[in-house]
Amino acid sequence: MTSGTYTLLIELPTPATIEVGALGERDLLAGWYAYTGSALGPGGFARVDRHREVAAGERDVRHWHIDYLLGRPATVLDRAVTTTVDAECAIARAVPGERVPAFGASDCDCESHLAFHEDRDGLSAGVETAHRDHGS
Repeated sequence: MTSGTYTLLIELPTPATIEVGALGERDLLAGWYAYTGSALGPGGFARVDRHREVAAGERDVRHWHIDYLLGRPATVLDRAVTTTVDAECAIARAVPGERVPAFGASDCDCESHLAFHEDRDGLSAGVETAHRDHGS
């Protein structure tokens, strides 16, 4: 199974306040989000498939911060960008947009692994660049 780093492009069509486990409530604007995570364990990129299941309403268990956003019925998981290296923090820092404080970064020193952007195309291009620049 291939492993590495992934970034999910997610649309939140309406503003929302979500409870994110021990992180507490986060107010999120309507727009586009990029969440960067690692899939380095034995399951590798099967983690991305698990995130798709949460977004589709096929799985209810919330293990990671991103599950709380993906589990909202209106949320859409648009696509995933992957690279086969361990570059989670470097990619998360390079993705453009406004950071959601502490989201997805409980096991590192990063400000956040979730970035907000109003424009899908701008965010998508930035994610592609971050993976290209840090994924080799």
